Amino acid sequence: MKKTVLMIGCGDIALRIAPLLQEKYRVFGLFRHPDKARPFRSFGVSAIAGDLDRRSSLKKLAGIAQTIIHLAPPPNHGARDTRTANLLAALTKWTKGKSKILPQQLVYISTSGVYGDCQGEIINETRCLNPFNARSVRRVSAENQVRAWGRRNHIPVSILRVPGIYAGDRLPLKRIYEGIPAFTTQDDGYTNHIHADDLARIICAAIRYGKSGRVYNATDDTQMKMGDYFDLVADHFNLPRPPRIPRDQVAGQISPGMLSFMNESRRISNARMKKELHVTLRYPTVAAGVKEAIAYSGST
Repeated sequence: MKKTVLMIGCGDIALRIAPLLQEKYRVFGLFRHPDKARPFRSFGVSAIAGDLDRRSSLKKLAGIAQTIIHLAPPPNHGARDTRTANLLAALTKWTKGKSKILPQQLVYISTSGVYGDCQGEIINETRCLNPFNARSVRRVSAENQVRAWGRRNHIPVSILRVPGIYAGDRLPLKRIYEGIPAFTTQDDGYTNHIHADDLARIICAAIRYGKSGRVYNATDDTQMKMGDYFDLVADHFNLPRPPRIPRDQVAGQISPGMLSFMNESRRISNARMKKELHVTLRYPTVAAGVKEAIAYSGST
């Protein structure tokens, strides 16, 4: 009998995971909107209707799967991830017989943003968390919730901290077309990346090899500043490079949301991921991934 997996947060990454699990697992997916399940059905994913913002809609989740892949983002407000709270409550629902029906494993997909601004330092998973913005504060809330839930219920929990995700259809081309500026080299910060296909494979590796209570940085080998990343993409697509401006001239030229990313600088080690999850990256650098994106754009 196949083992069972439940994917929470069925977007692009979940769709890339589905074919990787299809052969060995029976896969379920939680969908707020039933029409979003259509592309997943070709990979054998069984759709479950539910909304993480409405705990009462999650009653079917208890006992449905042995492994949970939690990809859903927190809500856009507050300091606490209420969606994760609702999910964990649903997974540990008491049955009429007063016995708990529990999964055997949970993999939570977090963000490298929980580290905050590290001023370009090379860091690993032991770095103290210092979330710089409200989004990352809610991610820390989610990490703390799943850790505590795992300890309380004796369920192995692995956390993947993910940086900027890119792929052939996930490149900053719109920004480059619009000529939105980047920082000058001296004001610019380091950014981190992972190709969407590699992330899907890392998540599957975490299901197989992830250690209980362990955090893994799911990033590639690139050490590149953000403006250089934009230049790389622009050059590959024969577009003008974005203009460079000093940090003190940014007012009104870059959205607050984008600026929050640009104000953080860190270089993240992936040594633990490679060693413990036995991951070999298909796209070890952004340059390799963007090169592949040219082929993608030519075939669409």
